[in-house]
Amino acid sequence: MKLQEIKVIAKSKGVKNINFKKTDLIRAIQKTEGNSDCFGNTKANECGQKKCLWREDCLMTS
Repeated sequence: MKLQEIKVIAKSKGVKNINFKKTDLIRAIQKTEGNSDCFGNTKANECGQKKCLWREDCLMTS
């Protein structure tokens, strides 16, 4: 997902600072949603969240 698309999602979720790097912005969105801020960590293949909005990008970054 492109950074501009992520910024739109962040804004719609009420994330205050959308000038983060991509990884940090996604983690801020995850926190806002009440989820673990696990994007891009080393356990992406093991997380089991198959329907996560960020899964495809996460698997590419880990």
